[in-house]
Amino acid sequence: MNDLLVIGLILLAGLLSAKLLRLLKLPAATAYLILGILLGKSIFYIIPETVLNASGPVSNVVLGIVAFTIGRNLNRENFRILGRQVMWISVFESAGSFLVITALFLLFGQPMSVAVIYGAIAIAAAPDAVLMIVREYKAKGPLTNALLGVVAVNTAWCFIVFSMSVAVSKSLHLHTADVMLLPKVLGITLIHIIGSFVLGAFLGVVIIRIASLLNDLEEILILTVGFIFLAVGVSIHFNLSGILACMAFGATLTNLKTPTEHYFESLQKIDGLLFLIFFVLAGANLDVASLGKIGIIGILYLIFRVLGKMAGVFIGGRIAGAGRMIKTYLGLGLAPQAGVALGCALIAKTSFPDIGPMILNTIIATTVAYQVFGLLLTKYALYKAGEI
Repeated sequence: MNDLLVIGLILLAGLLSAKLLRLLKLPAATAYLILGILLGKSIFYIIPETVLNASGPVSNVVLGIVAFTIGRNLNRENFRILGRQVMWISVFESAGSFLVITALFLLFGQPMSVAVIYGAIAIAAAPDAVLMIVREYKAKGPLTNALLGVVAVNTAWCFIVFSMSVAVSKSLHLHTADVMLLPKVLGITLIHIIGSFVLGAFLGVVIIRIASLLNDLEEILILTVGFIFLAVGVSIHFNLSGILACMAFGATLTNLKTPTEHYFESLQKIDGLLFLIFFVLAGANLDVASLGKIGIIGILYLIFRVLGKMAGVFIGGRIAGAGRMIKTYLGLGLAPQAGVALGCALIAKTSFPDIGPMILNTIIATTVAYQVFGLLLTKYALYKAGEI
């Protein structure tokens, strides 16, 4: 099949599969992922390599749009109400998943150099999946607001801890005693994070100046998407985080004293289409055969990562005085894991040629499960909180 025919098939089959699975009360994202697995190289191989190769750019743009939209929730009003809760919970849920998974791999005889990498990757949540569930079921309430805030901050913690873990792992794995390696890596990481936030804030100020000359919502849509492409593209060029830059971009807009609703409303015209393509391509790229390689340690990773997050959320929520629903169910809402985790695993594969492929295979395999069952856990958490 030619590429245009395949894309048409993806869109129509995605719409149909979402409608069918909705009868079973399953999220649309789950339908898209299953469709992608069926059409991908693991089973029918209908989607050709030329389309699969577009997964990288599509993922960068979609994650940028997701981060921009989540930035909308990082406004002063929300932080006045939820700021303390979000910070405490994000710290403890990140620490919980890191410590539990690191300890798990150590108990199974893995060296510390491997265990800390798995622990750092376990921190990553899936802002794309969480936002899609919230949008699809029109979830609103304290748990939804806290979940969107925590999943935003979680991304920053993941980048910081993963960078530190790679530095520690290199020292342990290569048996070096470079005491300056960790400070160097941490310093570079902090510069990249600060640079990403500065870039996003700068674009937020600039777009408002330009948008004052426009009145039409379609023009606002083109302008917003164009600036998101700029944020992602400039981030890639300077080795910054496109996710953090777009998050800062959205947060800057929502905190400036100007009407900003039309920027976010205009995106809702196209984000459903982009989500469909993103999740189908994600499913098509995942190797189902890797599920057979997951082993008992992979299964325990699936379970204990979520338990670590639930324990961390409960402890952090208790310190911050969060409500019962948040302490009980927010950890389940963080269950999905996708693009950020896969990105970290790919870095690990490049950084450690001998142990990297094992790490990547495990994360690919667990991502398949998390992207299907994790989405259901997020929906369940929002349902139990009465916010769907």
